Amino acid sequence: MGIDGSTSINGGSAQLSSKVDRLKFHELRSKANSILIGGNTARNEPYERTPVPLVIISKSGEIPEGVRNNPLVNIWDLDPASAVSKAQGLFGPDVLVEGGIALLSALLQANLIQELFLTISAKTDGENVYDLNSLTRDFTVLSSEKLGDDTFLKLIRE
Repeated sequence: MGIDGSTSINGGSAQLSSKVDRLKFHELRSKANSILIGGNTARNEPYERTPVPLVIISKSGEIPEGVRNNPLVNIWDLDPASAVSKAQGLFGPDVLVEGGIALLSALLQANLIQELFLTISAKTDGENVYDLNSLTRDFTVLSSEKLGDDTFLKLIRE
């Protein structure tokens, strides 16, 4: 997320992300049983390969062919809470939510996010601006690390 709360630039997260952020991101993936994203994220981010099962929830089912060809992809027409439950049952308890702010908001409202990892970059003027205080109001900062222009936060639900 940009320092102004923006969660994407030109429709994706790549321009908000640094090399260190991507390394930390891949470290989180290595500890997950599955990854959960929404259809919009699947259409705008590179998910052709993932180290664990990829769950995409999409009502339209309009997913790019490259992502559909991911051998670990699962495309479900489910609500977010049901998708988390099904993913936990099929793949294991640790579901890493990499979806956009709409998916994250739905899961936060349902109290289904226990840990929240955020990178706050110095970037501004993106889209899909979200208020950091609203996002983190039910969480406590467990750690905060400043590397370059990025601040890495690990938060846990109170």
